[in-house]
Amino acid sequence: MRPAPAVAPAVRATGAALLALACLAALTGCARAGAAPGGKPTVVIGAKQFTEQWIIGEMYKQALEKAGYDVELKSNIGSTEIIDSALTSGQIDLYPEYTGVILQVLADQERIPHSAAATFREAKAFQEKRGHGLTMLDPTPFQNKNAVAVKPAFAKKYGLKTIGDLRKAPKVAFAEYPDNIEGAVGYTEMAKKYGLTNTKVKSLNIGLQYTALDHGEVEAADVFTTDPQLAKGDYTLLKDDKGFYGFQNVAPVVHEDVLKEQGPGFAKVLNRIDSLLTEKAVQDLNRAVDTVRLTPGEVAEQFLKANGLL
Repeated sequence: MRPAPAVAPAVRATGAALLALACLAALTGCARAGAAPGGKPTVVIGAKQFTEQWIIGEMYKQALEKAGYDVELKSNIGSTEIIDSALTSGQIDLYPEYTGVILQVLADQERIPHSAAATFREAKAFQEKRGHGLTMLDPTPFQNKNAVAVKPAFAKKYGLKTIGDLRKAPKVAFAEYPDNIEGAVGYTEMAKKYGLTNTKVKSLNIGLQYTALDHGEVEAADVFTTDPQLAKGDYTLLKDDKGFYGFQNVAPVVHEDVLKEQGPGFAKVLNRIDSLLTEKAVQDLNRAVDTVRLTPGEVAEQFLKANGLL
């Protein structure tokens, strides 16, 4: 069995997510960057607008720079549709994406593959057939899936084990982040899939749903399985027995011409990083930013050093 990736001591500690300052507007009008001093074009890495993506983006940037590549990181770009548009229009060269999201959001595929491996294969095939010259590198061991969380006392009171069991409660206020009320894996489709007629959605930004659960402002909430708040066992995750949320490993989506320009060592660096990202490691990394209040760059640096990549 492969030894667990090393996590520096400060990364094991746990606080509030940093707000990145970059936005898609900063990308407008940007084409592929010019050639770096070494003769190869600068590679522009993108990342979405939450902690985990900021950290992974920083890991890619720092490790690639250490390996001698010229790279630029643009974090906090936005939703899947926005960052995908930045990629397909050439404003960025690669970004880490969730395999199930590619099929559910970009491919608009209703059928969910029955395994993580099948999800990756179909996601990669979709990207390669789109006509934008894209491909995907190796997926991470960890998944960051949407999940439904309740407080243990609420689960015990109504005998809740699955998402569908929410029907047993007389009424349920359900916390959902604004971008995911509608859409392929959003609240509306989830409630329809599970026949939840007794729930009412409450829009809350990512991170606020835990406080709302703790204070009884909502009875259930959409969370992410790598959220550091889940590590202490203060919340019960209901089983997604209908497989609504699918499989969500992370893999870089990248322009094929970038891989050719940069050479085989480029993909090797990214694959090495992703091979280290287990669920436990990512929870610890997220905790270091969200609780200890280290910057994503600091957390990425500690992790890469601990694993011999810096």
